[in-house]
Parts: sequence; C-alpha cells; structure tokens
Amino acid sequence: MLILLGILVQLLVANTGFEIPNMKPLLPVVGTVGLVLIVLEASLDIRLHRNKTGLLIKSVLSAVLLFAFFVTILTAVLINIMGYSLVDSLLNAIPLGIISSAVAISSSGHFDAEQKEFIIYESSFSDIIGILVFDFIIINQFSIGRGLINFAFGGVLTIILSLILTAALALLLHKVNYHINYVIIMTSVVLVYILAKLIHLPALFLVLVFGLALSNNHFLENTLIKDYIDFVKFRGDLESFRKLLRELTFIVRSFFFLMFGYYTSVDGLLNLNNILVSFILTTGMLLIRWIFLRYIFKMPSLTLVFFAPRGLITILLFLSIPEVSKIPLINEGVVTLVILMTIFFMIGSNILYRKKLETPPVFEEVIDLDTSKDHAQE
Repeated sequence: MLILLGILVQLLVANTGFEIPNMKPLLPVVGTVGLVLIVLEASLDIRLHRNKTGLLIKSVLSAVLLFAFFVTILTAVLINIMGYSLVDSLLNAIPLGIISSAVAISSSGHFDAEQKEFIIYESSFSDIIGILVFDFIIINQFSIGRGLINFAFGGVLTIILSLILTAALALLLHKVNYHINYVIIMTSVVLVYILAKLIHLPALFLVLVFGLALSNNHFLENTLIKDYIDFVKFRGDLESFRKLLRELTFIVRSFFFLMFGYYTSVDGLLNLNNILVSFILTTGMLLIRWIFLRYIFKMPSLTLVFFAPRGLITILLFLSIPEVSKIPLINEGVVTLVILMTIFFMIGSNILYRKKLETPPVFEEVIDLDTSKDHAQE
C-alpha cells in the first residue's frame, strides 16, 4: 500500500505541477538506518530455548537452504544463459532470495504458536543471512578466498566487540534513568555499525549478536551476573525498548517505501517484459519453497508456502548494487513487481487461512448431536 501510495503521489505531482524537492539521494541513508533497525528488531524477536531446538534448526535450515537454492539456480541461469559474470549474477540474485521479516512477522498473528515461531525464525534468519552474504560479496568481490579468511577473522573480532558493546549498552539500558536513554542506545548502535563498516568488519553481524544477547538474557539469569542486574527490571526496560524500536522501524520503513514508490517508474511496472520476468521469478521461488517444505521438511501447510514476501531488504540490497554490476533484465520495475506479487500471494493465503479457521466444525457438531441423542435414550 505504501509503494502504491508513493506511485499515486508521483502521478498527482506530475499532473498538477506541484514540485517536491529531490529526496532520492536520501534513499541510501534512510535505507542504511532502516537496515540496522530491521536486523536489530529481527534479532530481538529470536528467542532461543532448549525445548525448541528442533523448530529452530528446521527454521534456520529452511532459511539457508531455500535462499541458497534459489540464488544458485538464478545465478546459474544468468551465467550460462545470459552470459553475465559470477559476481554480477550473485549480486542481482541475492536480493530476490530474501524473505522480508518486516512483512512476514507482522502478518503472521493469526497462526498457531508453532507456525508463527517458524515464520519469525525463518524470515529473521533469511534477512540476516542474505544481508551478510551480500555484504561479504560487495567487500570481497575481487578475492573470494582471501575474503573468507578476512571474514572469519573479522567475525571473531566482531563477536568480541559485540559482547563488549552488549554489556555496555545493556548496563546503560538498565542503570540510566534519563528519559531519552532508548534513543541514545539506538544512536549508539548505528554509530558502532558505521565505525565497523569503516574498518571493514561485518557490521550487521555485530548488530545481530547485540540483539541476540539482549533477547536471550535468560541464559545469564543463574550466573554471577544476577548479583549486579535486576533481571525483572531489565526485561521491563527491554520490552519498552523493543516497543520503541518497532515504532521507529515502522516510521523509517514507511518513509522509505513511500519514497521508493514515488521514484518508481510507472512505465517499468506496465512493461510486459518486466511483468513476465517477475511472474517467472515469483512462480519459481514459490515452487522451490513448496518442494522444500512439503518433501524435505514435511510441512504440508500450503499457507506457509505462500508466506515468503519480499520487501524492504530486497529494495535496499538492490539499490546497493554498484551501477557496473547491475543487470538490465533484473531492473527496478522487476524488483518492485516481484515484491508486489509475493505480497499479494501472501494476502490471498491469509484470507483463505482465516476463512478455514472461521468455518464451523460440522463433523464435530454431528458427533456431539449423536452423543446427546444417546444420552437422551439412556
């Protein structure tokens, strides 16, 4: 709706002569802030529990395998049929392989607990894995082997820095009573992200570890730390921080989608070639998802098959592709159409699922009637 609203504003401006300042240069800035906030929000939603190890493993495997399989197939097509290089093909394929946790999680409220947790874990890890892989290729596109060594070293260093950052910001969150401490924490996270990017560390990995450490503080409750931290108060502070983070993420995401819709080419959306390419890509990713969920993970729910929307992360990574690496076949119109198509499939799936829940259990009623008759005869 926000993308369509942005397109509508674009048409109104074009036909009324009203001028809006050029805000397109702000897209990468808003996108970067949105990226940090989305990864932080997603990591705060990941609750690790020993009794849910099976569900967690299945969700992570689903995120990794579906992402890897789709990206591999699309990359192979772009290399062998279209003749593009490996790096260019990967950079253009990765954004389309990522499920949007921002869309999926907020749309899964009516599912039962297990399915909802599967969606939260899968979409969150899909976001994070896709961003890390894309970031890795952008930084190390000229030397993948050397890049793996640097990434491994940087990953270890990032974990250490993340734990230090987590301890410092958690202490700030817990001890400071100043009325704007949550904003200070979010600003600090963005600042640390930027500093990590400047020294070529996997900055989003740092944000991920920070969020996971905060959301899974229950693992530290029975350690020596309990003498220094009131965990009941800390969880209350964390819940307030999470709510504020959701509000801020929503504002940034909404502003970004509006801007993206405003600068989207309407001609590109109506181009028959773009529509055909988008439909093939959407059908392909849903078919792969159906095969994996039904035959590998043994999850027959057709609703989950269509629960793979693309969204903000896809747009952000697409806009981050260097101009020399962009492939004309996968243009802005195609990316926008894929996002809209996957969201419409998800909406249709949601409607069918709700109708199924609202359908009265006829069979159970018949049994109850029969039982009541037996009791009457007795």
